[in-house]
Amino acid sequence: MNQNCKSCKLQENKREMSKNKVLVVGGTGYLGQHLLQAFYADGNGISPYDLAFTHHSNLPPKPLLDSIPRSLAFQLDLKTGNGFEAISNAFGQPVVVVNCAAVSVPRACEIDPAAAHAINVPSSLVQWLQSFKEKNTLLIHLSTDQVYEGEKSFYKEDDIVVPVNVYGKTKVAAEQFISDNCSNYAILRSSIIYGLQTVSPVPKSLPIQWIDGALAKGEKVEFFHDEFRCPIYVKDLVNIILALTNQWISEGKQIQLLLNTGGPDRLSRVQMAEAVAQFRGYDTSIIKSVSASSVDRGVKSPPDISMDITRLVQTLRINPVSFKDGVGLTLTAEAKQ
Repeated sequence: MNQNCKSCKLQENKREMSKNKVLVVGGTGYLGQHLLQAFYADGNGISPYDLAFTHHSNLPPKPLLDSIPRSLAFQLDLKTGNGFEAISNAFGQPVVVVNCAAVSVPRACEIDPAAAHAINVPSSLVQWLQSFKEKNTLLIHLSTDQVYEGEKSFYKEDDIVVPVNVYGKTKVAAEQFISDNCSNYAILRSSIIYGLQTVSPVPKSLPIQWIDGALAKGEKVEFFHDEFRCPIYVKDLVNIILALTNQWISEGKQIQLLLNTGGPDRLSRVQMAEAVAQFRGYDTSIIKSVSASSVDRGVKSPPDISMDITRLVQTLRINPVSFKDGVGLTLTAEAKQ
């Protein structure tokens, strides 16, 4: 090996050693996969991060592993904390942890509240972070708009949280636990997340794709006219997390932040369906408007948990795209796959 090659190899090794370690908990889920690919890609095929992610039961899918080479995958049980020791030994202390893991189906939380609480309140994760001597890890935790009661429009972060179901209650408990036990954190109250399917398709139905498939049949489909949310385009949520990560790494200033992370539009399910129909050119008369009270979903659902995202925009200078534009981006990208 000549001197120039040795010098290049040395510089490459130094770059590898200086990379910041990022751990995505729940990396095989919808947001987790999008995050891992975003952390990996920097435009030239070389990730600026050392990446690791966790999964619970199933082995990580090959398409995901192939899309993020050299990342490490760990099996983790958030209920017991089994798996954190292996992460410590093989990966070490991360500079950023993004917690996407949750029992996020409200009805499932109602059926088994104890299991929902054990997973949604990340006590084992926080205890693991506290085990490191250096307290220099930023925890970015995904919460939900369902912490709000749903009796008004455009909730602000400082409004009192009065969740109406077990899912919301576990997420409030998680926020409280993190704020009480962590000195460096960002809690993101996310609304409905929509966007392109993941590199390894997730089993749950995705909002835009489901609406598109239902309307494409040309038959009448029922949608609620009296439940309001602020859906967020997945790439906007990813960019929010990247911005927080970069801020912590570049500035090193402790973060204690609570942000509403929704899109800019307050929408009913009917309005969401209309946006998809208008983009596709479907007949909007097949969209049947019904009340949410007409359907028993086995769980109470807050009527209006639209969120004010002023703090998000002012803090990170990120303006999420409109739902109309997000629908166009999603369906156009789907067509190219």
